[in-house]
Amino acid sequence: MMPKPLAVPLFPTYNELKNIDLTDYPQLSELLNQNESWFKKHWLWGQEFLVYIGRNKSEHTFSRFRNEVERFLLWTFLIKEKPMDELRKSDILEYADFCWQPPLNWICLASYEKFLLECGFYVANKKWSPFRLKISKGDSITKPDRNKYRPSQQTLASSFTAINSFYTYLMNEEYCAGNPVLIAKRDCKYFIKDAQVKEIKRLTSSQWQYVLDVAVELADSDPHHERSLFLIAALKTFFLRISELSERSGWSPIMSHFWEDDDGNWWLKIYGKGRKIRDVTVPVHFVEFLKRYRLSRGLSGLPSQGDTNPIIEKIRGRGGMTSRQLSRIVQTIFDYAYERMKNKEGEDKARKLKEASAHWLRHTGASLEIERGRSLKDLSEDLGHSSMATTDTVYVHSEDKKRAASGKERKVN
Repeated sequence: MMPKPLAVPLFPTYNELKNIDLTDYPQLSELLNQNESWFKKHWLWGQEFLVYIGRNKSEHTFSRFRNEVERFLLWTFLIKEKPMDELRKSDILEYADFCWQPPLNWICLASYEKFLLECGFYVANKKWSPFRLKISKGDSITKPDRNKYRPSQQTLASSFTAINSFYTYLMNEEYCAGNPVLIAKRDCKYFIKDAQVKEIKRLTSSQWQYVLDVAVELADSDPHHERSLFLIAALKTFFLRISELSERSGWSPIMSHFWEDDDGNWWLKIYGKGRKIRDVTVPVHFVEFLKRYRLSRGLSGLPSQGDTNPIIEKIRGRGGMTSRQLSRIVQTIFDYAYERMKNKEGEDKARKLKEASAHWLRHTGASLEIERGRSLKDLSEDLGHSSMATTDTVYVHSEDKKRAASGKERKVN
């Protein structure tokens, strides 16, 4: 079998894409101009759609849609060799097959920058590929097997969502007459109807205590780790997504987002998913962590109304931190906690700390509040959910709990 042609990245970051000069991207320009005329037309469709997404959605949503649109267009250019406006349901199902098992030379092992600046031009990063094989923490990557790549149900659903949105946009702009994705998804063999009891990816109370204890000890011994302690305490206590504490286009989390009402209650203003601003309750016990962190930075104990200092600041340089930088801090604390718990209580008890990501702290905090008996309505508002039903579905599983209780006493004989 002939090897599949190598893919090159199509779209840079939002700020670069909206005012892009293709002459600065020689490889991309060559791809778009040396082949069929529809290559350039489709790329311009993608640029227009992604600039719209970048202007109206979050940075995370832009990155996700950019990756999906890029993969799809690369497939139409290099594999299918057929314009988008001529694709039918069978073609979209063929694309699903492709995503289920992409060619090995389209799979990389880490997240790489798409373009590198060389001699004044942006060139494709040779390490980059459209698909990424995620390596679990602790797994050896000396001889990774790209044949192990398989997308999850969530990944495939995300692909269909992005391509469906792309087609919908093109139809609204009268570039395309139809949307084959809508009818293809119903017949895609990789989508399995899911009636499972959902497992929340969270830490146990004991695992969380190890994380907190390690963070406190590190902060006590090295002032640089005061930031680490504050970060993990805030993510868990306020049920935050990592992006909600990060520096983003159009929003910088600053200290005056902590504010006190007339009754002496403290709140934290959060810019969250769906471009919604919400106020999260600040428990009394967290105020001491806030004071400790601010004093370590040479600030007053509590923020004032005009305090523009970043909530999480860089150690070197000015300003806030990106989601990726914050995630690395959390992972470092998880690694320390895993080693501590494994040595004291064994691998089985510590295992989840090896698998955990920063988002687990949001789930951990919310789950522990449910167990504490907090009002579902109050928790739902702190989480930023649009309804209590979402909170119940994600964290409580009321009907599943009833079913489990009613099924425990079944007899075998």
